[in-house]
Amino acid sequence: MLTHRQLQYFVAVAEELHFSRAADRLGVAQSAISVQVQQLERDLNVRLLLRNKRQPITLTDAGALLYAEAVGALRHMERAEQVGLLAASGLSGSVRMGYVASAVTSGLLSRLLGSFRLTHERVRMQVVAMETPKQLHAIETGEIDVGLVRPRRHYPDGVEAMLLHSEPLLVAMSESHALARQPSVKAAELRGQTFIAPQFNESEGFSEVLSRLAAVAGFSAGSEYHVNDFIAATSLAAAGYGVVIVPESIRLFGQPGVTFRPISDFHELVHLVLAYRKREHSPAIRFFVAAAQAQQPKQSSAYGA
Repeated sequence: MLTHRQLQYFVAVAEELHFSRAADRLGVAQSAISVQVQQLERDLNVRLLLRNKRQPITLTDAGALLYAEAVGALRHMERAEQVGLLAASGLSGSVRMGYVASAVTSGLLSRLLGSFRLTHERVRMQVVAMETPKQLHAIETGEIDVGLVRPRRHYPDGVEAMLLHSEPLLVAMSESHALARQPSVKAAELRGQTFIAPQFNESEGFSEVLSRLAAVAGFSAGSEYHVNDFIAATSLAAAGYGVVIVPESIRLFGQPGVTFRPISDFHELVHLVLAYRKREHSPAIRFFVAAAQAQQPKQSSAYGA
């Protein structure tokens, strides 16, 4: 089997057409080059160089053919070595990332990607929109590597989360809604309203937030419309089907026909966390998690974060 050293020494001799100059170029003893080239000829059972004490070294036809292939092979070896070193240091590779819609409207997704790219521009990022429950399952099974999700009290085995973003809540409604005439809304004024909430067949999420809001005002509220995301929820609200409790950043989506009001006596914050596997072997993913950790707010209050 041909070795890297044999090819390297042979290429140097083929280009210099002189053993001594090739040795000087590589910083090795001339005898070492002679031994390696002779071994290469024995391994291939062919003469590669024509040696004559009174004339310059010349390449045989076989030597010329091998030289062309050897140059390409050495370049591939060097590139493979560079790629391996970059991957080992987390400077190349790929990260598959999920996100919820609020990660876009809040600017968290672009902020996180932008800061990571400053030092890891060779890492390929693959991003896909996915609701929280599906993301957590996908991280557990390895379908994705990390995810920007709403926090949960409990995460799948082997999955952790860190708090990255918090924001207040607003109530979204049609511009023609009676409460839209007010600069703010009290929780009690939402009694009897038709509520819309993103819900994914689980007990946690914004339906839980809605229950706590209703408890503040002393009434019971249930969601009459369950949708997959806040874009659909605010679309229904704009059309007059009801009201929806949303993160403040959703107003930046600029959806026509909907308006937003703060809730003056309900100051709960909602959060976004980065979920990831506890034991991660990929350096690129570990560096991404570390970059996210550097952006954590000083105080963490989201459960599970």
